[in-house]
Amino acid sequence: QLQLVESGGGLVQPGGFLRLSCAASGFTLDRYDISWFRQAPGKEREKVSCISSSGGSTTFADSVKGRSTISRDNAKNTVYLQMNSLKPEDTAVYYCYARTRVGSPSMYREYDRWGQGTQVTVSS
Repeated sequence: QLQLVESGGGLVQPGGFLRLSCAASGFTLDRYDISWFRQAPGKEREKVSCISSSGGSTTFADSVKGRSTISRDNAKNTVYLQMNSLKPEDTAVYYCYARTRVGSPSMYREYDRWGQGTQVTVSS
């Protein structure tokens, strides 16, 4: 069974940090771009960060830029999102998303998969 499993969420005080993990089973992540999204109650899903399949390119939403890092360990088939200086507005369910394209730039097939999410709550 092809799965993405997030872990590392929980309750943390403002100013604290968390490291979220996204582990794949049933397939390897090394050809996939991996993104982290989050969704707070009553809000739309927001893209937080992305790392390319090679790990050479990363992007961050303005809301987390400067206090987050994203990394990958293809040997462990896992991607990490470290978030520091956490704020109450970071409270959300965090999802990882894997996407790859197979074929030529003009003719390709896309494969993607979502994880089930992990809850992050920032509160004193």
